[in-house]
Amino acid sequence: MSDLTSEAAARDAADELRAKRAEFVLDDGTVYLDGNSLGALPRAVPARLADVVEREWGRLRIRSWDESAWWTAPERVGDRIGRLVGAAPGQVVAGDSTSVNVFKAVVAAVRCAADGRDEVLVDAATFPTDGYIAESAARMTGCRIRAVPAADLADAAGPRTAVVLVNHVDYRTGRLHDLPGTTAAVRAAGARVVWDLCHSAGALPVELDAHGVDFAVGCTYKYLNGGPGAPAFLYVRWDLQPRFDSPLPGWNSHADPFGMTAAYRPADGAVRGRVGTPEILSLLALDAALDVWDGVDLAAVRAKSLDLTDFFLRCVAAYAPGAVTPVTPAAHGERGSQVSLRTASGEGRGLMAELVRRGVVGDVRPPDILRFGFAPLYVGFADAERAARVLGEVVGA
Repeated sequence: MSDLTSEAAARDAADELRAKRAEFVLDDGTVYLDGNSLGALPRAVPARLADVVEREWGRLRIRSWDESAWWTAPERVGDRIGRLVGAAPGQVVAGDSTSVNVFKAVVAAVRCAADGRDEVLVDAATFPTDGYIAESAARMTGCRIRAVPAADLADAAGPRTAVVLVNHVDYRTGRLHDLPGTTAAVRAAGARVVWDLCHSAGALPVELDAHGVDFAVGCTYKYLNGGPGAPAFLYVRWDLQPRFDSPLPGWNSHADPFGMTAAYRPADGAVRGRVGTPEILSLLALDAALDVWDGVDLAAVRAKSLDLTDFFLRCVAAYAPGAVTPVTPAAHGERGSQVSLRTASGEGRGLMAELVRRGVVGDVRPPDILRFGFAPLYVGFADAERAARVLGEVVGA
């Protein structure tokens, strides 16, 4: 047994989160390091979803909108997500996709802006859909759009800036951007900020209220383990809610949705972020998935995430020297919960296919970036050591 293997075993034995692993459906023959794309299935979800289908839908049918609290599920689930992103109750609503929520947030932020502000700034390395949506929102609101490196957004915001859209963690490199500093600088410039939390919610503490964030969006199928296509979420800070003018004023966000009036009158609070009929099956699967977070200290999650990624990088350096180069920052304050490696060969798809064939599942960002996501609730140090060892075997083959 190598020193790294022994160290991994010892660290797993001392891990305060180790019992959480049993709450997920995992294959002992596979190291799953793609939770930054699709989280593992929590064991409680199938039974809960079966009950929703067989009893709530199958027997109660339409009565479940009231008797099973379907109608209020977007806000109830939103509040559960809110605890994980530092938002007090009443500010997060679950529903729609990240793309739809980015559109709502950016357009609403422009509409909140002072007269004369006609610029939308977007993180230059943003996940593509955010850029597409921001560009469309800018055209729709008569704004110009400008792409700026995330690290420079704080300085770039000026008197014409209406809103800044930025990813908390870069999806390609795993770089963690400065949420407190950027938010403070953008607000000092008189603009609003929209944060995309897709790669940070559930991976590290996010303090939206504490740092005065205006709007935030995120998905729930990555570190929150909500399942493929699980509903996204939208955060609107409480004092902005009366001014939140959604570009998608659906009947579910009406103050009297069953009044069926021709004129739209928005509801108060987080409900204003709703649009159409909630996605009940996926929303309640997400609700059950969030049970794994009950009693979990996000500070412990973050500490384990950093320890795991540090250990993985050490193992990679030992097992695959010179074959890959980390592009994820070494500094803890600049790292999310993934490690991205650039291959010396310049090729990624074939290497990842071979890793998967050997039981190590990560993913690729073409042409040459291998991504490994570390979900602290179910990934252990032995997983990290094995993944690095197999990587060394593959690149050395």
